[in-house]
Amino acid sequence: MEDQTTAETGPVDNAWAIKIPKFTPEDNPHGLLEESKFATLFPKYREQYLKECWPLVQKVLKEHHIIAELDLIEGSLTVKTTKKTWDPYIIIKARDFMKLLSRSVPFEQASRVLDDEIGCDIIKINSFVRKKETFLKRRQRLIGPNGVTLKSIELLTECYVLVQGNTVSAVGPYKGLIQVRRIVEDTMKNIHPMYNIKSLMIKRELMKDPRLKNESWDRFLPTFKSKNVPRKQPKQTVKKKPYTPFPPPQPESKIDQQLASGEYFLKDEQKRAKRRHEKEEKQLQNKKVREEERKKDYIPPQEKVKDSVPVSNEPTVDINKFKAKMKKASKQQKLVTKS
Repeated sequence: MEDQTTAETGPVDNAWAIKIPKFTPEDNPHGLLEESKFATLFPKYREQYLKECWPLVQKVLKEHHIIAELDLIEGSLTVKTTKKTWDPYIIIKARDFMKLLSRSVPFEQASRVLDDEIGCDIIKINSFVRKKETFLKRRQRLIGPNGVTLKSIELLTECYVLVQGNTVSAVGPYKGLIQVRRIVEDTMKNIHPMYNIKSLMIKRELMKDPRLKNESWDRFLPTFKSKNVPRKQPKQTVKKKPYTPFPPPQPESKIDQQLASGEYFLKDEQKRAKRRHEKEEKQLQNKKVREEERKKDYIPPQEKVKDSVPVSNEPTVDINKFKAKMKKASKQQKLVTKS
């Protein structure tokens, strides 16, 4: 007898392989004592879809003796139990069903939550990142090009995953939901989803090998190493002023400035005359600036003069050499005439 009890209550190798017995109406013949009720708000853009599929929603929930109400004025979905409801947990399932419908999950996938072995998880992802640009990049990384990454996550975890706004909705078996949550949270923490996808694929293959059942799989799984990537520095760096405990001096008011310049004591006519004079001076200055700009077009450009070679007065021919040359030429001429 002791061996039998220890076998039933002892540790289990694979808890996911245990089959949970099905809950039937015979297990709860007296029904529920009190009515339970849940309401969920939905956005305006889901109104048309909910109108179309609402008869199907009521039909599915009627099988479990749950009443569903659609309030288009307040924009809410309400579910509540009846006297015939025998499953105490079905109201929680119905509540999750309404949440998924409001989060843009199609009716075919959302209705799977009502099964015992299927659950749902709505993961908020907007709290992981502060900047909107990085949030959009990481959310797109989770989806992947043409939704390839999301499809691979669905195939490995056997869950339906939908990325919508600031949340990720997942519907599937409880083991797959844990894996989906880990992948989504790691992605928003700047760990690429391919690391988790690869590890899931490797684990699936290793489970088939009975020799590696009792060994550690760490040597086969990919490890993520964070790298300090140099980021772009801002072009304009704001220099901080030295800290002083004293507050900055209070700026002078308009009346203080008029008192300092003496304008406060002038009469209204004098003030007008002063303003007029300042205005005229300003106009004259602007007029001069405009005239100078107009004259710029008529000023001829300065010509580039080439550097002239300086002419020297000194003779370039050596006179002594020239005399010797002439004497030699005359001697040669005399010799020619004598011969």
